[in-house]
Amino acid sequence: MISKAVERRTWNTPVREKWNEVIRCCLKGVDNHNEMYFQTLDEWHLTKAEELRKYVIELKAKIIEDESDAASSWQR
Repeated sequence: MISKAVERRTWNTPVREKWNEVIRCCLKGVDNHNEMYFQTLDEWHLTKAEELRKYVIELKAKIIEDESDAASSWQR
């Protein structure tokens, strides 16, 4: 049985820190759009949820790229 007190990720980087809240809000927006779709069957909500998902995926890729660039410059 998994404990309800699951430890959340405790590590962070200077690059990620400024984006954590943005990602959290976008994912909450996805949840809200999905909920509204199921309530209204308005496909506009599915489209917006997908746009937010794509944005988060692109943002996470950019964060990883920026972290790699930052790590390279720190090693010089």
